[in-house]
Amino acid sequence: MISQASFGRTGHLSTRTIFGAAALGSVTQEEADRTLDVLLAHGVNHIDTAASYGDAEQRIGPWMKKHRSAFFLATKTGQRTAEKAREDLHRSLERMRVDRVDLIQLHCLVEPTEWEVAMGPSGALEALVEARSQGLVRFIGVTGHGVNAPAMHRRSLQRFDFDTVLFPYNYMMMQNPAYAADVKALLRLCRRRNVGVQTIKSIARGPYGDTARTHATWYAPLKDRKTVDRAVHWVLSNPTVFLNTVGDIHLLPLVLDAASRFRRKPAATVMDKMAGTETLAPLFVYRQTRPRL
Repeated sequence: MISQASFGRTGHLSTRTIFGAAALGSVTQEEADRTLDVLLAHGVNHIDTAASYGDAEQRIGPWMKKHRSAFFLATKTGQRTAEKAREDLHRSLERMRVDRVDLIQLHCLVEPTEWEVAMGPSGALEALVEARSQGLVRFIGVTGHGVNAPAMHRRSLQRFDFDTVLFPYNYMMMQNPAYAADVKALLRLCRRRNVGVQTIKSIARGPYGDTARTHATWYAPLKDRKTVDRAVHWVLSNPTVFLNTVGDIHLLPLVLDAASRFRRKPAATVMDKMAGTETLAPLFVYRQTRPRL
């Protein structure tokens, strides 16, 4: 089974691997139900989805009548105004057939202009705080993609006391000194405030580029047991973070199996060798202009 840890200040003992329900965005209900069986077999007790993940929320809905109490349930809104975020949340509740979620997150909040709208008067954050007071959500988080995400999350935490954050974290990205510095600064802040930390893109091999897409992931993934093991174990070796699983139901069992067998961090020489043999590449180009904190 996969180990558990306290998910920040929420107090929930979440499995170190959280099910990233983007993997359900374009599957049938039958495929989704088989995925539920995989989650239950590995003891996964935390689902992370979003209003924008295709049909994912609809696929989760039929599970909730029987299994709601078995999962910490999180979703996201990519809307930036209070009115639209409020509509997103109520639609999400309806799709998933629940009367509340455990966590609602501002989705991919990294662009400065959008940030000002979402965090300002009549912004999306206002609607989420309102929803918390109404008992529709318990906790509020913020997520981000790209190299500016950790720095922007620090800025967000200066403005509001978010309960959770989410950002890209894998071996190759952390080889960039500037990105690594931003991540470490964010992790220090999260430890001080007991903020739950979720990570994504653990098994990214690199951009697809001109090669044909072979999986539902938007990046080219690692896909054999040995390399997936190393990538997953490298992330899980940081005890302060959680790993959100891959956006492809066919790769999901590999990730969960790797997590269930985690014991120790792969040696740096092993990871360096894999980076060369697998031609690992960063997903994002680092911009030298970072957000002003």
